[in-house]
Order: sequence, then C-alpha cells, then structure tokens
Amino acid sequence: MGDPRLTPTVQPRASTTASRRAAAFAVWYLRVVTFVNLLSAVWVSFGNDVRRHNEENFFTPYLLTAGFASGVFTMFLAITMRRRKRAAWILNIVISSLFLLLFALAMSFADIRQHAQNWISIVLTAAFVASLVVGKREFYAKGDRSNPKLAAAVAVGGLLVSSLFAALLVTVTNQAHDSHRSTFLERWRYGTLRLISVAADDSGVAGISTPNWVDITINVTSTLLILAVLYAAFRSRRAVEALTEEDEARLRALLDRNGDRDSLGYFALRREKSVVWSPTGKAAVAYRALGGVSLAAGDPIGDPEAWPGAIEPWLAEARAHGWIPAVMGASEEAGTVYARHGLDALELGDEAIVETAEFTLEGRAMRTVRQAYNRVRRAGYTVRVRRHADIPADEMAYLLQRADDWRDGATERGFSMALGRLGDPADGQCVMLECSDGEGELRAVLSFVPWGPNGLSLDLMRRDRDSDNGLMEFMVIELLQRAREIRITQVSLNFAMFRSVFERGGRIGAGPVLRLWRSLLSFFSRWWQIESLYRANAKYRPIWEPRFLLFEKSADLPRIGIAAARAEGFLEAPGLPKWLHRKHLESKR
Repeated sequence: MGDPRLTPTVQPRASTTASRRAAAFAVWYLRVVTFVNLLSAVWVSFGNDVRRHNEENFFTPYLLTAGFASGVFTMFLAITMRRRKRAAWILNIVISSLFLLLFALAMSFADIRQHAQNWISIVLTAAFVASLVVGKREFYAKGDRSNPKLAAAVAVGGLLVSSLFAALLVTVTNQAHDSHRSTFLERWRYGTLRLISVAADDSGVAGISTPNWVDITINVTSTLLILAVLYAAFRSRRAVEALTEEDEARLRALLDRNGDRDSLGYFALRREKSVVWSPTGKAAVAYRALGGVSLAAGDPIGDPEAWPGAIEPWLAEARAHGWIPAVMGASEEAGTVYARHGLDALELGDEAIVETAEFTLEGRAMRTVRQAYNRVRRAGYTVRVRRHADIPADEMAYLLQRADDWRDGATERGFSMALGRLGDPADGQCVMLECSDGEGELRAVLSFVPWGPNGLSLDLMRRDRDSDNGLMEFMVIELLQRAREIRITQVSLNFAMFRSVFERGGRIGAGPVLRLWRSLLSFFSRWWQIESLYRANAKYRPIWEPRFLLFEKSADLPRIGIAAARAEGFLEAPGLPKWLHRKHLESKR
C-alpha cells in the first residue's frame, strides 16, 4: 500500500445553497441568543424580566438560564459552530431536539397552548433543529479523539476544586449569627448550588449569610469552569503526524532538486512539523498545527508546477480538522499560487539577501562598516569557517555547549527561519562560523543552513555577552569575503519586519499616516528589535526580497498572530509545567 498522505484528505460531501443557508441560520441563532443572555446579565430590569418569563413561559434553547454564564456558553457554541466543528453540531442537535420534544409534549395541554409566547418558542426551536438537520453536511471539522475524556475529567475535577473553593470562601466570609452555625457540608452544598445555578439564595439557608461579592465570585468561577470544559470538549486536534524519517529523506531529495528556489526551504526539515504531499510526490507543504491554526512557513517544497497538488490537500486537511490555514514568510511567487486557492496576502517585511560577488567594503557608503570591521580585526579576533560534516564530534560537542550557554533565556526561539537543532549528523552541509579572540578563546558562533547548492541562509547567532561589540557583523563580513572557499554565491540574512515603513517613513514627503506608523514601530522596537534588525541588515547593502503572510479571513489574523508567536517561541501556552513540556519533546525525539 502507498503512503496515505499522498492521497488528499477526504472532502466532506459537497455543500448546497440550502445547507449553507441553514448552517448560517444556526450560527446566527446562537449569536442572537448570546446577545440576549449577555444583555440580561448587565441590564438588571431586562434580566429580571427574562427570569420571570423562565418561570411562567417557555423559552428557546439556551435561554432557560439567561445570564452571563449562559451567554459565555452560547458564544462558545456559536464560535465552534462557525468553525464547522462536528462535536458542536452533535451537542446542539441533542440539546435542541430534547427541548423540541419537551415543548411538543407541553403543547398538548390546552392552558399552555393559549399563550402566544409558547408558540413562538416552539417555532424558533423547530426552526433551529431544522437548520441543524439541513446544514448537517456543513459541520465536518474533526476534534481530537481524547476530547470527551478530557472534558469529563476537567468537569469532574474542576467542579470538585471549584466547590471546595466556594465552600472555603463562604466559610471565611460567613456573617450569620453564631446561634445558627452551619456545618461545612451545608456551606459546601450552598457553594456548589451557586456554581451550577444563579438561583441559590442564602436567605433560605440557616447559618449562612454571605456578601454579594462572594456570590459573584463563585458565579465567575463557574463561568471559568464552563469555559475550561468547553475548550477541552471542542479543542482542535494538535497534530496529525510528525515528520518521519521517510518524510525527511523525501524532503531532502526535493531540496536537492529545487532547494535553490527558496532560502527558507531547508527549515521545512524542522522535526515537529507535519507534511502533506502532492499526489505525484513532487511537492509538499510542511506545517505545524498549533492553537487551531495550520501554520506553514516559506514556499511549498518541490517543483512549482506541482505546488497546487500539495496546497489543495493541505487546505482540505485544515478544513477537516477545523484549523485556520496560514502561511508565514511566503515569497511573491508562492503568494500568487496560494491566492488562486483563496488565500489573501499581507506584506510582513523583507528578507536581506547578499550576492557575495557584489559585496565590497570599499566606498564612502561602507565607511562605518569598514571601520567597525577593522577595529574588531585589530583586537585579534579570527573566524574559522567549516561545514558541520568537517567538525570532529568532540569539537561539535564543545560548540553545542557554548552555544547553549550563550542562549538568551531558556526558550529556544524560531520556527519560520530557524532549524531548531544544531549539530545533527543529517545536517552535515550546514556551515559553522567560529569566532575566537586573540587568546584563542571561543567567543561567538554562527550557523547557516544550505540554500540550494550555492547559497546559505542564516539559522543561529550566539555570542559571549562579555565579548566586544560588532562581533556578529565581523563574522558575517568574513563569510561574505571568503565565500569562494565553500563555493557560496548568495547569503540570506535576517528578516526585517515592516522594512518599507522604516525606509519610506524617514524620507522627505512621507505622509502623516506613514510617519505615525513608523513612530509606533520605533516605540515597540525598544522591546522587540524591529528597527534594529532592519538597520543591522541594511549595512550590508543587500537585495530586499518581500515576504508575505497568507490567510483566508482578516478576522483570523489575531489567532494566527498568537499561533505564530507561540511557534516562534515568544509566547508559551499556559497549563503544563516546563518540565512536562521538556519530557514531551524528548519523547517525540
């Protein structure tokens, strides 16, 4: 049998106009109910009226306990239904069908049929159920198989912890008279009732009298518990299948044939990524599923004529799992191909590429760079350039140790333009630059990955904080001047976000909007080195190649941004302790 990943993901049954409209009605129904619930939570008189009708008449599903918790619940359902989650459809069809059956049985009584509001309730409920049935084929996104067990565990464990917290809070703040002292079990029961219902009233419980803020705190805790259970029940699948040894070998074969097309191509070999192949096996899209986003980086690997054959199954797989498809750092050529498949483009910045044959330190424009280079060289620093395969194992181990010592923080950053490993035997064609001071002490290292047969792309930069300034620039210039030693004609350096803003915003005649945008980016550069990266690259007078972020809908950009920040190592998902994250990563290796 062949590799199942060569076959595009099975598409859901073709949608029709009726199914699309029915699905849209179901989503908007939940949005309206969410609005009513949240409005009743903040508008006291309206909320009291809703609760009064809950006791006297029927309401449509999810309005029976109108309030903030119900609003959060229905909002979550609306979001998951909008993302076409199959589990959300099942939950809605079960609950709404039970309500419809209840209403139908109740309408058999004459006194209930007399109220017009009850007819409105049953009509709206029937319309919602009908829309779910007609739009069934539109809800095809799969969740993780472990979601039901995880949701049950979160519900049971969370309810136990939350109820104990509520009981403790009631115990500490209880203002009842000592003659009516309550037991801990009674306070626990009261706290639990407050968690699952807003109807609990301490006036009817002997020995319990709490301030209003305590009841509000317990209700907020219940809302957070509902969110945690819903997230566990509807979370997207984390990953399909990590990169296998066979996948890596086939990707390397494609890079040998077409690797010179994209300077980011070699980074597709990051081993936490998954890969989708075209039916012919001549192209592939490498991605990582993170936070409900299927995040690819760079261009597809392989023959450009086969790119559509890999993009289509990648998009189909994203839709099948409810992931948001996005691409970071795509070139203009790849962006054009992705656009034909429904993705929009946003320019992120520019990649600095230096042609080694054209680089020179001569001329007035390079005076500052030339002086800095000569200053470091006079200080006695030297650079050694070697392929990783030419470095003995004991020396490589020492380089790895020093690079790890110099790392800025505990988190290894990088995704779209970083390999995520150093010294792996499979990466023998990578190039290492080792910079030593006048006494022979190692002070900095640079590592570059192959970019086709005659190019390099910057992967890793590490230096001793106690070394002289300008060391990295000195090493890059040494590489550019000695490129013939390792048969290199072009080098890709750092990526400069929003480069055009800094360049055009500083010119005479720049408009007020552009100047304001440049000032804002300069302000944030104090923490994120946005402008400094541009300045550091510009000194080599490179060729600037634009890179794009590709996405389907503008509303998805916040989630894509968070997923990208997590992938690059700037954000960490809360929950698991760091030692568990490390154990998980080691088990994947």
